[in-house]
Amino acid sequence: MGEPVLMVGGVRALLLQALHPRSMWGTAQNSELMDPQAAWARLGRTVEFVRVRTYGTHEEVDRVGRRIRKLHSKLTGLDMRTGETFRIDDAENLLWVHMGEVDSYLDVARRAGVPLSDADADRFVDEQRRAAEVVGLDPAGVPATVAEMRDYYEGMRPHLWACKEARVGLRRMFNPNVPRQMLPLKLAAPGIGMLVVATLPRWARRMYGLPGLPTSDIAATLTLKGLYRTTHVLPQRIRYSPDAKRARELTREHQEAVSTWSIAS
Repeated sequence: MGEPVLMVGGVRALLLQALHPRSMWGTAQNSELMDPQAAWARLGRTVEFVRVRTYGTHEEVDRVGRRIRKLHSKLTGLDMRTGETFRIDDAENLLWVHMGEVDSYLDVARRAGVPLSDADADRFVDEQRRAAEVVGLDPAGVPATVAEMRDYYEGMRPHLWACKEARVGLRRMFNPNVPRQMLPLKLAAPGIGMLVVATLPRWARRMYGLPGLPTSDIAATLTLKGLYRTTHVLPQRIRYSPDAKRARELTREHQEAVSTWSIAS
């Protein structure tokens, strides 16, 4: 999660999540997402939530979890097809958003070359069920392996399509309204957007009305590998965020302690 290339996975997740109409409508109707002037601030809050959920202490995660569950419990959305009102914290919506993150982070990591075995990938999917619990899902009902995740997506595909709000979000990604101090990001947005779109599953690209060509998959994978290798040229003190560096240090300490215990026993 600390590898810089996984930022591509975070944006990919947003595009994937937007293909569930109710998830997209619920977000658009209850936030400033569709307001170009305010969307950046909302994105910042989402990034902060993911940061705390990934790297925070148990107390910090419990606190942010209670806040997000309380907020979602008060919100409803309007199904623009049927006129039906639905709860934002409906289990189907929450699970779709969760799986969009898990699939996107794992897919980008493996294609970029982050050293993960099949067992590591299954473990990552399983561990992320703790993140699902933070937003109010029962971990027992959340896919726990890559195979279960694949089956979940196969079952969901008939219910997915790109609504108007999703298509607007896709177009805006190529020309985002960013704060003045982040103007370079605006200039880089078209290139980043093309990469992110190319990392989506072919069926997802087609839902957005874009080509789902195998050549795009190959190009995206090669670009991700190049980005990953490029970031690893940098020293770790620059490459990783403070949270990621702390997590890596804690992991090393834990591994050394386990090794010491094994020798002692």
